[in-house]
Amino acid sequence: MPRVGLTPTLVVSAAADIADLDGLDALTLARLAEQLDVRVPSLYKHVNGLDDLRRELALVGVRELTAIVSSATVGRSGTDALRALCASYRDYSRRYPGRYAAMQRAPDHDNPADDELRTAGAELVGLFTKVLRGYNFGDDDAIHATRILRSALHGFTALENLGGFGLPQSIDDTFEHLLDVLVSGLTALAEGH
Repeated sequence: MPRVGLTPTLVVSAAADIADLDGLDALTLARLAEQLDVRVPSLYKHVNGLDDLRRELALVGVRELTAIVSSATVGRSGTDALRALCASYRDYSRRYPGRYAAMQRAPDHDNPADDELRTAGAELVGLFTKVLRGYNFGDDDAIHATRILRSALHGFTALENLGGFGLPQSIDDTFEHLLDVLVSGLTALAEGH
């Protein structure tokens, strides 16, 4: 029997809870139906299968992260904005590891169902670019800088979320060192070194 009041938003929210608690791989339609106390066919009134559900989860994650990064960087510039962006990115990935994992799926440019995700992703990347404007990069270097920043942040947060930092030294200290290296490296790139 369908649960009264079930909406696409509630379905995606429950999916996010499962993914954040037990990992993205734990998110199945059967598990979601059990969590919502409905039968699997009832979910198809709200999502078009697991791929669609994961796309919607990625979209929620991208939008949330965009709002958090935007809030963290508003009114800041230069190194201060860069550090705020990095800290807010890391915090989001730690708080919502399942949503963060879902966001790593690249939109398919040939699939119209991914248009909304592609647009939201471009907005998030635009925030990175905006923060990096303070370094006065040329067009090509701005793209390289954005890729460097995203790669460093994703690599660090992915390792952290997977428990990849098992040594006793402070992970927070390592993150601060990473930020120092990013600031130095981006400054050198901007200066043409």
